[in-house]
Amino acid sequence: MNLETKLRKAEMEDRNEIWNIIQQSIERRKQDGSTQWQNGYPNMGTVESDIAKGFGYVLTIDGEIAVYAALILNDEPAYSTIEGAWLSDGEFLVVHRVAVDAKFAGRGMVKKLFDHIEEVTKSHGIQSIKVDTNYDNMAMLKILESKGYSYCGEVLLADGMRKAYEKIII
Repeated sequence: MNLETKLRKAEMEDRNEIWNIIQQSIERRKQDGSTQWQNGYPNMGTVESDIAKGFGYVLTIDGEIAVYAALILNDEPAYSTIEGAWLSDGEFLVVHRVAVDAKFAGRGMVKKLFDHIEEVTKSHGIQSIKVDTNYDNMAMLKILESKGYSYCGEVLLADGMRKAYEKIII
């Protein structure tokens, strides 16, 4: 069975469903022993702000929201200082707040999300994708490695140091 996957901008009407998905991800991270997202971030205000600014995106499977992510062009102040070095200094797309609905977890949906993000990046002539994650977010670390992202060093975000990755797209 071949399911139809689409990446689209999130709409304000999606916010409750997105917030539910993020809450599931927060709980999964807690159960996995991760410290990521255990301090009140992200929250509903974060989701609403992402959507209002045009950063919020959803991956849908046959029309049903499966994954949420914030995609931000050339704007992550924390990335201006890295302990290490980025691969490039051109235009980049930042991927933040990736969360998967529990009913789609473990089915490769985040890899599909990154496939779509790479297509969008390429089609807009953006040089690379940059992303960071917590040291103990093993699922995301494995996905980034499998998708060909290079470890570039560490960046300091509001809630601590993160591992930073980049993939050159064009």
